[in-house]
Amino acid sequence: MSENIIELRNVTKRFPGVVALSNMQLTIKPGEIHGLIGENGAGKSTLIKVLTGVHQPDEGQIIVEGQECKFKDPNESKAKGIACVYQELNIEKLLSVTDNVFINNWTKKGFLLDYNSMHKKASEIMTSLGQDVDVHKAAGTYGMGIQQMIEIAKAVLLDAKVIIMDEPTSSLGEKEVAQLMKTCRDLKARGIGILFVSHKLEELFELCDRVTVMRDGEFIATKDISEWDNDSLIAAMVGRTLDNQFPKEFGKKGECFLKVKDLTIGGVLDHVSFEAYGGQILGLAGLVGAGRTETVRAVFGADPIDGGTIEVKGKEVKIKSPEHAIEAGIALLTEDRKGQGLVLAQPIRTNLILSSLKEHSSGVLLDEKKIEENGQRNMSDLRIKAPSLDEITGQLSGGNQQKVVIGKWVNADADIYIFDEPTRGIDVGAKVEVYNVMNRLVKAGKCVIMVSSEMPEVLGMSDRVVVMRGGKVMAEIDRDSKHFNQEDIMKAAWGGSLDE
Repeated sequence: MSENIIELRNVTKRFPGVVALSNMQLTIKPGEIHGLIGENGAGKSTLIKVLTGVHQPDEGQIIVEGQECKFKDPNESKAKGIACVYQELNIEKLLSVTDNVFINNWTKKGFLLDYNSMHKKASEIMTSLGQDVDVHKAAGTYGMGIQQMIEIAKAVLLDAKVIIMDEPTSSLGEKEVAQLMKTCRDLKARGIGILFVSHKLEELFELCDRVTVMRDGEFIATKDISEWDNDSLIAAMVGRTLDNQFPKEFGKKGECFLKVKDLTIGGVLDHVSFEAYGGQILGLAGLVGAGRTETVRAVFGADPIDGGTIEVKGKEVKIKSPEHAIEAGIALLTEDRKGQGLVLAQPIRTNLILSSLKEHSSGVLLDEKKIEENGQRNMSDLRIKAPSLDEITGQLSGGNQQKVVIGKWVNADADIYIFDEPTRGIDVGAKVEVYNVMNRLVKAGKCVIMVSSEMPEVLGMSDRVVVMRGGKVMAEIDRDSKHFNQEDIMKAAWGGSLDE
């Protein structure tokens, strides 16, 4: 018997115009949490799809418990004990927890489904994962953390030998992340191997036994976690050192571009007030559910308000729709890039001009030369990894899709740029590129508002920070204040007061 559950030997996968994987190597042992990291476009998603039978390799071998396997489809991969919890959860929200756990693997009693048996088993599995839930209730009534546990429960039901977790913490709050970490350790103790795909270095160091680094579709290195540190992981990932993860540049503070006063939405926002200035980055900090996204959506006209005023450059504006916001010079990069930021079925060049059609038109026709020139500049500046501007946006990795959204709004030439979780799901190298876009905007005198759940990012890039909790502003902190530190910002986020 092989000491590895899974072994990839020299796996290569090609698509038209690109080699997604080239001679890739990977081993996963029983009871091992194995980290996988690489920049967006490094080939991680393709590797997962090869392991789960979605794609078939052009060359190389997949060895499962010592036997070579050729998966024709995902069912054959599942039959060999390989399960995957994807970043975009595959939950049927209207169906019960039990239905989701057993979907396509029903237990029958004669010709009928044996719900008594399935409810009992689903409850047992969820309890073993630390979740005391009513399995009769619709899965959509529960939050993202429990929905993710339902996905893991599917794998446990199938007696999976390896569970692949693709960016599993990207949409979770602090308590949910802690529960997931505990669940991973429990699964490890049962002898289940976990392939933990993450951009968050701190998670790899906290959880993993070994880490494999990929770059440009190729295997770079696998080492025990004790042999890595932040700098060596980043250097292996991007092929260069990142001397400063937060390359903050300071613009010249200009006039007040945005003044929000007593913004109110019943049960959501409670008299939210703040100011944002040209030449600066204003960070919006707070815990999950603090009301940060709701605030910027209200400013952008995406959600109706019950009260309050919005001023742009000293003039009150009535923003009742995103169209009004764009006319007022406000751009919003949404948290949900797939649902609200992009037209996934369209090519990159189309998405890049969605917010600037007038600027890319000549009379009634689109100016194809200008679209090509600006698109190529966007591709270069943001390091969007794609064969050409004609690549369908939905075929890009999540991080590259995020860069297209950023490019779309940069092309709009707004005055106020609101970035809602701009680096979520983006690797360390790509984050620096996003920060540099922000730097260019503030150096040009623009106003940038950044919503972020990453405290180092808030501290690294903000000139001022507004801290929110429960739909209220709890504190405003300037960069030169003694309170501009993680401890005091978190204290305010939990409802504590800051004494000068």
